[in-house]
Amino acid sequence: MCLNILPLSNVVKSLNPDWVLLVLIYWTLAVPERVGVFNAWILGILVDVLTGRLLGMHGLIYALINYACLKLYRRLRHYPVIQQASFVFFCLLMSQVLVFWIENIQGSTGLTWLFWLPVLTGTICWPFVSAGLRWVRVLGRVR
Repeated sequence: MCLNILPLSNVVKSLNPDWVLLVLIYWTLAVPERVGVFNAWILGILVDVLTGRLLGMHGLIYALINYACLKLYRRLRHYPVIQQASFVFFCLLMSQVLVFWIENIQGSTGLTWLFWLPVLTGTICWPFVSAGLRWVRVLGRVR
């Protein structure tokens, strides 16, 4: 969550992926019996409070993406990291589309191509996030 609220310049902030969502996807695929939709919703509410966004926006988005991950985790676990990255790309894309849709309902318009960059950077970061959290999982003996 600290990486999401860092004070960065506008260009760097537009490259900053949704780190909380990437970590949530990893833990949902790794230990689905411990990470559920309710946990994702609570985590999303915390992100909304930290970022000052509409309360419940990230909660809804994280719960929907977590549900999709829970439905597909048996299959996704056995895919190579590159194929998992394509799934993560679609999860991040769905997240950004929902953020755009909810913010557009509120009346804030002004979509630029920079809005979609976190999807690409998150997909590129997925192999590193996955490897780092796998190392943490093995080191901490999380099962």
